[in-house]
Amino acid sequence: MLILAFESSAKPASAALVRDGRMLAQTTQISALTHSRTLLPMAEDLLKNCSLTLGDVDVIAVAHGPGSFTGIRIGVSTVKGLAWGADKPCVGVSTLEAMAWHGLAAGGMICPVMDARRSQVYNALFRIADGRPVRLCADRAISLEDLAAELAGYEENVFLIGDGAAMTKAYLDGCGIPCTLAPDNLVWQDAWGVAMAAADKKAVSGAELLPVYLRLSQAERERQERLAREEK
Repeated sequence: MLILAFESSAKPASAALVRDGRMLAQTTQISALTHSRTLLPMAEDLLKNCSLTLGDVDVIAVAHGPGSFTGIRIGVSTVKGLAWGADKPCVGVSTLEAMAWHGLAAGGMICPVMDARRSQVYNALFRIADGRPVRLCADRAISLEDLAAELAGYEENVFLIGDGAAMTKAYLDGCGIPCTLAPDNLVWQDAWGVAMAAADKKAVSGAELLPVYLRLSQAERERQERLAREEK
């Protein structure tokens, strides 16, 4: 199965081609350009350089959240458009599950963390078993205090991945919880992880693909707060 995968849930933009678990090509870019300007050109170059076309692709996959509201919308919209135009099935996967694939070499407990602002991180816990991440809890927005209390109960080293990894490590170090920060080449999520996470998921049509935000956007939160003040 040939998967064309996209990752746009945070600062990096990434596209990858993965066939039967083997990466054929990947491009990742961290720049000031918006993902709407980078994702499609990346995919076009990957396909061209691999002497493939969109018609050769079996499934189109994307990280559908959690993460940046704008980034998720761009990624999901891009895949919906490609799936509709090429009549291809698509798969949306958890950003955090895709990130957990970067912990294969580390083994043990994998802790993806994305900065969710408001003193929280987007997080889920995984354990590497039989060559893949096994989910231990649902995706959630959680405070570092609550995350530290939960990790203390496992009494083992945790491998930290994501744009919230550095601040999480600093907090866990202060709590005496053993942890390892992923190296620079693994700390950011990428489309390879998306493809690996998508391989065993049920495909849907472009019309059925939806983003997963976990929380309301800042604009929606501010609107609710304003309405609450007006009602008083």
